[in-house]
Amino acid sequence: MNKDVIIHYDLLIDEGQDPANDPPPLKAYMDKWDGEPFLKLLELDSGKRVLEIGCGTGRLAIKVAPLVHSFCGIDISPKTIETAKLHIEGSNVKLICDDFLVHSFDEQFDLIYSSLTFMHIKNKLEAIEKIHNCLTKNGICVLSIDKSQNDVLDYGTRKLKIYPDDPEEITDMLKKCGFYEIEKHQTEHAYLIKAKKK
Repeated sequence: MNKDVIIHYDLLIDEGQDPANDPPPLKAYMDKWDGEPFLKLLELDSGKRVLEIGCGTGRLAIKVAPLVHSFCGIDISPKTIETAKLHIEGSNVKLICDDFLVHSFDEQFDLIYSSLTFMHIKNKLEAIEKIHNCLTKNGICVLSIDKSQNDVLDYGTRKLKIYPDDPEEITDMLKKCGFYEIEKHQTEHAYLIKAKKK
């Protein structure tokens, strides 16, 4: 990820954007990417050690963290992570401001998930390899990727370059990295992909 991504998400916080505090209509809209069907794929339980890539201000983490043994969220935007700390509390929670691709984790996870973050990653194979390395044996990976194939996010006052995700390419990369039992599901706006590490 590059500096433009950090600047963009820091600016969203400055502009008062906090998805963890979205009003109900906006929460319902975001559920079209990662609502109940996505959460069911995570198979959450009190024994799982979980990592969220691109945790943002904690929109998903506030639902996940209370249900698992330990929760780690990583995000590249300093202001976003500071806002997330206001929403996600608990002795089982750790929040990291860093780039997932370069961060050195000191533990492995039973579940790694990400929603609407892969579009910011140019080298998707590198990211999937890193996920594989960070998972325990039989650990699962769940991704929600946008169906849109636009290569720019247009916010009116600024535009952000993104790298659209293709579900077939992601599936092929997962297989190449040693994942199996790959499932693909669809919501209105997203492809949901679940895979298990051998």
